[in-house]
Amino acid sequence: MITIPYLTAVSTYFSYGLLFAFGQLRDYSRLIFDWWRTNNLQGYAPICLAHEDFYIRRLYHRIQDCFGRPISSAPDAWIDVVERVSDDNNKTLKRTTKTSRCLNLGSYNYLGFGSFDEYCTPRVIESLKKFSASTCSSRVDAGTTSVHAELEDCVAKYVGQPAAVVFGMGYATNSAIIPVLIGKGGLIISDSLNHTSIVNGARGSGATIRVFQHNTPGHLEKVLKEQIAEGQPRTHRPWKKIIVVVEGIYSMEGEICHLPEIVSICKKYKAYVYLDEAHSIGAIGKTGRGVCELLGVDTSDVDIMMGTFTKSFGSCGGYIAGSKDLIQYLKHQCPAHLYATSISTPSATQIISAIKVILGEDGSNRGAQKLARIRENSNFFRAELQKMGFEVLGDNDSPVMPIMLYNPAKIPAFSRECLRENVSFSCFS
Repeated sequence: MITIPYLTAVSTYFSYGLLFAFGQLRDYSRLIFDWWRTNNLQGYAPICLAHEDFYIRRLYHRIQDCFGRPISSAPDAWIDVVERVSDDNNKTLKRTTKTSRCLNLGSYNYLGFGSFDEYCTPRVIESLKKFSASTCSSRVDAGTTSVHAELEDCVAKYVGQPAAVVFGMGYATNSAIIPVLIGKGGLIISDSLNHTSIVNGARGSGATIRVFQHNTPGHLEKVLKEQIAEGQPRTHRPWKKIIVVVEGIYSMEGEICHLPEIVSICKKYKAYVYLDEAHSIGAIGKTGRGVCELLGVDTSDVDIMMGTFTKSFGSCGGYIAGSKDLIQYLKHQCPAHLYATSISTPSATQIISAIKVILGEDGSNRGAQKLARIRENSNFFRAELQKMGFEVLGDNDSPVMPIMLYNPAKIPAFSRECLRENVSFSCFS
């Protein structure tokens, strides 16, 4: 991680403090001038309190033109961004008929499968004609087709696990699976910078949650030692189950997980390993099989492998791969499998086709070329940004490259200038 210069940190905190102070002043002023206005909802509790949407009203609205820009094309290397205008100081934005052709630096479409592909797209269209756009049913009712079975076999073989189960939404894969895997009396040890879907899944499980310092195996071992020695809260009984949750590539930091060390520690203390490969599967490794292939970790040492299809495969949904017993259990217990509409068949066909291209089963070497290109482009782009003086997080080979701006005034200025130069990227504050 980058160490923030002292002056930069002070100026950033000062800027946010100033924004907060003026925002509070405006809120108090509004209370004074609006107290006499009649309220048609007398007796009702307010749906939103002033402090609950303070950030949206006083900070986000000032720069909301930098977020949620409508796109009128496929998520390819170049995209058409719809221009918007505001006549009320950014409170509302109106779409125009004009578009800007922009270089796309903010998409998850790592390998380019999100747009037209000569192998994938014709097969997706045929699947759409045969199966329609949706199954209109959950997997256990009438939502399992031959394509779903093929997809699960394809994913299991690709990631190197005995079996797999797929879901229609990547975020729901973590948030719905973790509560099924562990509950009260169990212990989840989570990386401090894990994705929100993992955080929400852990909170919904009822298990005890402990956090270790981001990507620091030494601190993980310390936490494991302490928790095993102490046992469950109050009773001090042994934990029913311990699961360590990490990501292959951290989505906001671009760092690659120290997986070999973490797996070794989990083996030593008999803890299960849950690996989220949302950003690493299909993007790193010689054949795109993710962080295990990149770092030489045997997939049999990872108990639960999770990933999404929204990045490298240009589709939607997520998967869990592991032992046959685990997958069979999840199919009988997970609400996302039992009640949610299954992944659409055209989307499933897109994933199968993309995996075949990556592995060269389409009869070409385009998959290998795509993997080599994303690695070379990522490393070149990172190096050039650093030469220009930008502070860039993450590791080499990672397709995620966060640029640190710090000061809140720089965020809209940088975003708007990039748009003027026909460059589109994801902005977070």
